[in-house]
Amino acid sequence: MAGFRALAPKTKNLVVAGGLTGFVFGVYYYTMRAVGGTDELQVAIDKFEDLKKKDTAASAATNSSTPGSS
Repeated sequence: MAGFRALAPKTKNLVVAGGLTGFVFGVYYYTMRAVGGTDELQVAIDKFEDLKKKDTAASAATNSSTPGSS
């Protein structure tokens, strides 16, 4: 740490800012890699939308084939 004290105040600020920025980006990258492996939420949304489309198509087919409906 003796070498750090000899630096000018602006240089110290740049070193600290660079270290913090590197740490934040490292945590962000690690998190995105860990979480981004499987997109379970998007798969669930896609399944829900498919079921909704099937239900809409089935109800439309039922309504058009029911006698007396207009």
